[in-house]
Amino acid sequence: MMIRKLLLLLLSPALLPGQGKGVDPAELLKPLKESWLTYNGDYSGKRYSALTQLNTSNVKHLSLAWMSRLTPGAGNAAAARRGGAGRGPILTTGGEGTGEFAAGGGSIKASVLQVDGTLYFTMPDNAWAVDALDGRELWHYYWRTKGGTHIGNRGLGMWKNYLFMETPDNYLVSLDAKTGKERWHKPIADLSQGYFSTPAPIVAGNHVIVGTGNDIDAPGFLQSFDPETGELQWKFFTVPMKLGDPGLDTWASLDAARHGGGQTWIPGAYDPETKLYIFGTGNPTPAYTTGTRGEGDNLFTCALVAVNVETGKMAWYFQTSPHDMHDYDSAQTPILVDGLFNGRMRKMVLTAARNGYFFTLDRVTGEGLVTSKYGMMTNWANGLNKFGGPKRDPGKDPTVPGSLVSPTSDGTVNWEPPAYSPDTGLFYVPESNAHSMFYLTDVDPRGSMGLGGKEEVGVGSTGNFLSAIDYRTGKVVWRHQYYGDGGGGGGLLATAGRLLFAGDGAGNIVAHDATNGKPLWNSRIGRITNAPQTYLLDGHQYLLVATGDMLWSFVLN
Repeated sequence: MMIRKLLLLLLSPALLPGQGKGVDPAELLKPLKESWLTYNGDYSGKRYSALTQLNTSNVKHLSLAWMSRLTPGAGNAAAARRGGAGRGPILTTGGEGTGEFAAGGGSIKASVLQVDGTLYFTMPDNAWAVDALDGRELWHYYWRTKGGTHIGNRGLGMWKNYLFMETPDNYLVSLDAKTGKERWHKPIADLSQGYFSTPAPIVAGNHVIVGTGNDIDAPGFLQSFDPETGELQWKFFTVPMKLGDPGLDTWASLDAARHGGGQTWIPGAYDPETKLYIFGTGNPTPAYTTGTRGEGDNLFTCALVAVNVETGKMAWYFQTSPHDMHDYDSAQTPILVDGLFNGRMRKMVLTAARNGYFFTLDRVTGEGLVTSKYGMMTNWANGLNKFGGPKRDPGKDPTVPGSLVSPTSDGTVNWEPPAYSPDTGLFYVPESNAHSMFYLTDVDPRGSMGLGGKEEVGVGSTGNFLSAIDYRTGKVVWRHQYYGDGGGGGGLLATAGRLLFAGDGAGNIVAHDATNGKPLWNSRIGRITNAPQTYLLDGHQYLLVATGDMLWSFVLN
């Protein structure tokens, strides 16, 4: 390894890492192993690596390989080399802002791509390439923003040697992976309407699929762009936008639907066989009152939706929170699984929703196969509807005197991606069982738009867990309790070494036995902010995870 590091320092900039073949979309059809090519590693969303070098018998010998702190913004320009001069990392800039807004930054919530020995990742307004072997920064791209909410950025998409990122002020930016130089940028939403963008783009064939977010009285949508030119290929709205659109009868009026929300702020999963991109949608607006939206189901908010990537047309939907009244976005990462169900093979999609319910669906038709309540104290629904979705209990809606509800608006799980292991047949997800009092503070729907008109007061928790669910029954097979501030960190990772990695909410990255949840190893590095990942380089399996602005890489000692 040392010889390789010395050689890299002597090589010219044109021969630095990132000079490989990039990402052919066909590579994403193979089992996840040496590389990490997209948000969830592969199209399935499992976050399951086939690597076995690191396993239950030797994980106790895992030790720190390197750590690297990243500096967002253009403030490190003096140490950078522009246009290839000098020995520091290359700094490139873009954006349409005037520089009046502070640089983005915060925490690394991104999934980190590992391609040809180079790591690619983001924070809001920033992207980096880093040597996967030693954490050395190769290039840094900084976007001059026009504003927007800088709550996080979930990473990059990659197509051949091109990278794609979304910005808080709603642009899709394409970068050259070798140099970090901008190729083009295209607007994807209107900042003046309150949208902001955080998802990692997903590349499916020659489609760059992007979503947007915010809890605003505006329609949610998903879009597809050409990876070469950035031209729009199609746009799919998650709420009815014109007379005759499906789902309009579940809203009080067309105007209510057109302002109904359903944002697309978490990447989905892709089934190349059916060409269906399956993703979750956010809450309806107004969020906490029936307001102008009426008493219907408010389609297609809080739902799993399958869209054909070639046409942008909806194939099916399944609503996980009909007429949501607690900000229970259903934008959680879905997982695609082929397996036995009731004695025969089925093509399925699994999701653990923010509302405390777990679902197994047929991913070809959207048919509900299993619905179960995995949140131990979940109490906002009474029974199931004819489709298998939970039936809302109106008595748990926000009220003037207050309603005691579990989970809170943060959910049993929020944005953090789950994992699935085909070795155990278990679906893994953080589980929070907190309670809140939901108070209605404005009974006039005109004063309660968006997230307005309510106050939420936390009143305690009955426990936070790392939970394993059997997709065939929806039953929790085991729970590992967390102590401290929740658990699960920024998401989970499962491996063929029968390991399950997660943050514990108390500053540790932990390796669990995926069979029973038993902790086998931990390192106290701080609060975990992204989902752990793994890759193989020079014959060694690495574990990678972030805490705030730090990347930490571990390897067997």
